[in-house]
Amino acid sequence: MTFPKIELHLHLEGAAPPAFIRGIAAEKGVDLSRIFNEAGAYAYGDFLEFLKVYEAATAVLSTPEDYARLIAVVTEDLTEQGAIYAETFISPDFCGGGDLAAWREYLQAMQEAAARSEAQGGVILKGIVTPIRHFGPERAKAPALCAAETAGDFIVGLGLAGDEGVGRPRDYIWAFDCAREAGLRLTCHAGEWGGPASVRAAVEDLGVERIGHGVRAIEDPALVDWLAERGTVLEVCPGSNVALGLYRDYSRHPIARLRDAGVRVTVSTDDPPFFHTTLSREYERLADAFHWGSEDFAALNRVAAEAAFCDAKTRDDLLKKLGDADV
Repeated sequence: MTFPKIELHLHLEGAAPPAFIRGIAAEKGVDLSRIFNEAGAYAYGDFLEFLKVYEAATAVLSTPEDYARLIAVVTEDLTEQGAIYAETFISPDFCGGGDLAAWREYLQAMQEAAARSEAQGGVILKGIVTPIRHFGPERAKAPALCAAETAGDFIVGLGLAGDEGVGRPRDYIWAFDCAREAGLRLTCHAGEWGGPASVRAAVEDLGVERIGHGVRAIEDPALVDWLAERGTVLEVCPGSNVALGLYRDYSRHPIARLRDAGVRVTVSTDDPPFFHTTLSREYERLADAFHWGSEDFAALNRVAAEAAFCDAKTRDDLLKKLGDADV
């Protein structure tokens, strides 16, 4: 599917191909064989194991140059998938340990790499700073401060990712208030493992306008109606949900039911190499599962453009590109 696409839910390190991580590890003499299977793919059993493998892979990315190289790989892949705009989750916890000075060095390297992609006609990439939920509310303050101090053209939002079983959304209010006061837009992972109540709590307690995943809202019809009425956007990642066992296959995934109920949904890949997917493959599988056609996908991408955390001019340009596309 070659029409222009927009991705709003992509973890930067989670987009690193296994071969890229193995190459960086080899350069640094680090043995990461335990996190790969015989075929060379990332190996994990369940969501918590996935988090451990993710953090082990991320640990070899220890310099600004490593992250610049990663941005180059990710933007090239996004461009090949037909993405014209993407937002990626980036954590200062991994980029300098939450230290503002170190974060600025990492950020400069990443921003320059993203700018090169855009200048060459590739995807436009923006960053959403993301504290790691299972690191705890106190540790979330440093990334939030990093986000607030570097808000601007590239850093456009704050999110919250990680193990939904740790803490409650309201425990992270300080971090979200800090980002809000800096003018950043807000999203939060919820409704994946935490259930429908976690979606309502993220919206009410943190004041987010988008929810990462949010698919288990389907279990509460009143919540579905509430989300539709509010216009809250769900960053849905069907392949991730299927790969991690949340749903048996695409045909059982609730994205179509949520959309039919009036909820604003978008399509993303989350951590594509981990889940053996691509942005184009997501669209192909959704077309097979729900018989969606070009008009459906055009509508999904318009929702994504309208929900993007970019500036007004960029949004207008995206909507024009989508409108001009032959889908």
